[in-house]
Amino acid sequence: MKTMSTLVTAAALALTLSAGAHAGTVSPMQVDGATTVDTAKARSLFDSEVAFVDVRKDSDWDAGRIPGAIHLDIKSVFNDDNLSQEVGKDEAVVFYCNGESCPRSANACKMAVGWGFSKVYYYRDGFPAWKAAGNPVE
Repeated sequence: MKTMSTLVTAAALALTLSAGAHAGTVSPMQVDGATTVDTAKARSLFDSEVAFVDVRKDSDWDAGRIPGAIHLDIKSVFNDDNLSQEVGKDEAVVFYCNGESCPRSANACKMAVGWGFSKVYYYRDGFPAWKAAGNPVE
C-alpha cells in the first residue's frame, strides 16, 4: 500500500510541476516578418475591414470573439491551405488569441510569414484587451 501511495504522490507532483511550467508562458513581444499592433491599431485595422483570424481553441471561440473573425484553431485546422482560402497572401491579416500568456497568435504569425503572407499583423494583447477596451464582441 505504501508503494501505491508513493506512486500517487509522485504522479500528483509531476502534474503540478507540468501545470506550473505552462503557467509562466509569455508570448514574444515581436515576430520576425510581422507587425506587432496594440489595441488601438487593431481597432483601426478592424474598422478598415482587415481580416482577423482567431487561432484559439473552440471553447474560447464559443465564449466570445471579435465580430467577423475567421476561426482557425492552430492545433487542428490552421494550415497554409485553410488560411489561403480565407485571405490572399498579399492581403492584410491580423492574428489574435488570449493575450500575452497565449503563444498561439505568435506561432500563427511565424507560420503565415513562412508560407509567404506579406502583411501579417500580430495582435499580442488579443481578445482580453480587445474586450476590456470596450470594442465590439460577439
